[in-house]
Amino acid sequence: MGLWKTAAKVAVASHVHGKVQRRQSQRWAAQDAAAAAAPLAPQPGPASVAPTASAPAADDILTRLAKLGELRSAGVLTDAEFETQKARILAQ
Repeated sequence: MGLWKTAAKVAVASHVHGKVQRRQSQRWAAQDAAAAAAPLAPQPGPASVAPTASAPAADDILTRLAKLGELRSAGVLTDAEFETQKARILAQ
């Protein structure tokens, strides 16, 4: 009886595997067809990205550090909070 159980389990597993494989291949074929039918958008090159646009200006960093120093000297920030915020500003 054990041989029949094993054969039945193998048959079910093979059937399920076949269904999954067919469904995935149909899905991938549909995705490929949709990608082929979609018009190609121009890819932005590295020259179109402004490298200085994402980095804050040096004057902005100095202004923020000065304000941070004023908050520490006024007693609003502790030394540990000041160092944490300073490191965050400089990391940008």
